Amino acid sequence: MEQLNKVLTKHIDKSRFPGIQWQINIRDQIYSGKVGYNNIETKETVLDNTIYRIWSMTKPVVAIAALQLLEKNKLNLDDLITKYLPEFSKLKVLKDKYSKIDETEELKVDLTIKDLFLHTAGFSYNFLADPIGRRYDEIRLFHSDTTTLEEEIKKLAEVPLLYQPRKNWVYSVSMDVLGRILEIILNDSLQNILQKNIFDPLEMEETKFTIPFDSESRLMQTYEYDQINDKLTHLKNEPQKIGNFKYPLYEKNYARGGHGLFSTISDFSIFTKMLHTGKSIKGHTLLENKTLKLMHTNALDDYYFPIEIPSIGIVRDVNYVNDLKAYGWGLGCRTLMDPLKNNNIGSYGEFGWAGAASTYFLVDNSKEMSALIMTQVLNGSPELKNDFYKFIYRNF
Repeated sequence: MEQLNKVLTKHIDKSRFPGIQWQINIRDQIYSGKVGYNNIETKETVLDNTIYRIWSMTKPVVAIAALQLLEKNKLNLDDLITKYLPEFSKLKVLKDKYSKIDETEELKVDLTIKDLFLHTAGFSYNFLADPIGRRYDEIRLFHSDTTTLEEEIKKLAEVPLLYQPRKNWVYSVSMDVLGRILEIILNDSLQNILQKNIFDPLEMEETKFTIPFDSESRLMQTYEYDQINDKLTHLKNEPQKIGNFKYPLYEKNYARGGHGLFSTISDFSIFTKMLHTGKSIKGHTLLENKTLKLMHTNALDDYYFPIEIPSIGIVRDVNYVNDLKAYGWGLGCRTLMDPLKNNNIGSYGEFGWAGAASTYFLVDNSKEMSALIMTQVLNGSPELKNDFYKFIYRNF
């Protein structure tokens, strides 16, 4: 696949990415490659087992753990979140998105587990330019690398919602709330829940919320893309963060439902292959197929469309494109609903997600294919993902 390597190398030559690793699994064939560096300054090249912070690609993993409880009738989509988190019983809602933080109204409808899966609960995110996202930063929500998920969710319960539940689709911290609910139901830490129910059955040995001390040398350094000056900035020993989120290497008690996992491309590829059937390569069933379909079947009503995540640190200009305009949302990830709106590329039902540092994966059941790309650039150019996506669908 030298042709794909050449396509990706162009992005490195433009100084927009340090190194890039990719893998395509189609039926029984595996294609893979890597270009560039783990560290630009020291010229350490990308390794077969380079470790990446996968950021929001943590969310689909947590979604699978929640769907497992749904299948076992330990969790229901219509359950109110106050059943598990009574601290949310006094929740208020901002009167409108332009209101001051103390200008609130009563909750008109109750939040459900389904709302957490779908990002329709009314929460926001620290990096979004709305009053609630700014409030999250003011109370240092998810800033710490030593607090437990329980402590962070208790802080969240003190902040109003941005919208009434089911009024709008807003990408949010809702998967962190769902992760905490898993801890309560199973009386265990999220780290242990994912290990026992997903990583161990799949024999994923490199995907965790921490990395071994002797593995730090395999970690790709994180960079940030400055679009105005068209250059990369090495974050070096500064906290690896976006919107002040901490992302520690060794903190044993650290776990989040919406970000926080480390992985390698080959290890996370095991997870993407499982998403075809719900089974491991050795036949271990993690989810029945009918439950797994809930993840990649759109569950949003028409009035939510088009869904969109405002740019994170990227200057909006006439070239801005909403990458989600052709997609719906299932119980845990995006799902392609209209290939025509996607420049007539892709298959109906293709699904997957991405991470803030430009990691990305897709699963296409119609082609028996999964594909991943890994790098470490916050605010990275979307052109990398777009070129990768086009190459896949033009060549497979």
